[in-house]
Amino acid sequence: MTGFRSGFPVRDDGEMSTQRATMKDVARASGVSPATVSFVLNETGNQTIQPATRERVRQAAAELGYKPHGLARALRSGSLRVVVLKVARLPHSGGSLASFIDGLDTELALHDHTLLVRYRDHSDDVEEIMSAISPRAVLDLDQLYFDSDPAGEDGGWTNGLAAHTAVQIRYLAGRGHSHLAIALGDDTSLDRLADLRVGYTAQIIAELGLASAPTLILGRSLDGASAALTQFRQDHPEVTAVAALNDAIALRLLAAARTLQIAVPGEIAVIGFDNTDVGELFSPSLTSVHIDAATFGRRMARSLLDLPTGSEVPEPATVIQRQSA
Repeated sequence: MTGFRSGFPVRDDGEMSTQRATMKDVARASGVSPATVSFVLNETGNQTIQPATRERVRQAAAELGYKPHGLARALRSGSLRVVVLKVARLPHSGGSLASFIDGLDTELALHDHTLLVRYRDHSDDVEEIMSAISPRAVLDLDQLYFDSDPAGEDGGWTNGLAAHTAVQIRYLAGRGHSHLAIALGDDTSLDRLADLRVGYTAQIIAELGLASAPTLILGRSLDGASAALTQFRQDHPEVTAVAALNDAIALRLLAAARTLQIAVPGEIAVIGFDNTDVGELFSPSLTSVHIDAATFGRRMARSLLDLPTGSEVPEPATVIQRQSA
């Protein structure tokens, strides 16, 4: 049996539980149906509910620490306290996107707004969502990076993807590498991001006076990545450093190098992009580019809500130096 103390669910052994109180818990504690709880807490009109019952429901909700789910409340009331974020074709796991979403969500919650993240790729889904829930705003990062040139809209060469790419390439050049390569994966869903990064890299390399950077395509299997790396080193023995599209591809490269007994960074240096947690755990640990995406997310939330963005400014992208480069 479960009891409650000070608004937090607790098990009978006295240890605190992380389970959140539900509408059914409130209904059970107040002796009414979940529908009645919903009517009372959402102040639904045209319902005949005795004042004593309303008070009992509110008291039970307060004692249990129950809070209505923000999105569910917005969907019922038709309010505008929802922001939709579309990231359909962007990489979803870890890295700067996850940090951006966390910062965006945290700041929106402070202003009693709920974030709805749309991951699936349907061309008309934003219009459907707009029609269904009338969100306060729709932020379409998918369109920004896949259907237009983001250099003028995401911060460009100041604090956008181009600038972050420059940090990665300039780091390798600063370490004395004059012949670089770009490591990409075989996932076609990332082709647009790969094209952007390759284009930005070409501009930076030309500015630095370095040789053009060939591309290394790594398959997902270890055998495939190892074979690709073997062939690449035969074709481009001059390359001494590789800049990867993201940390996942960089780790794929490190695994292939270890299988082939290629010394990293002695024979070839490797740098990732996005500074995901797993990079630090690999051996050799992965050098990567860190982006202060959470601050970008918080500032974006305030901008969407027509609030002053404040004095908080994202830190410039930096290289987290570890063992691989």
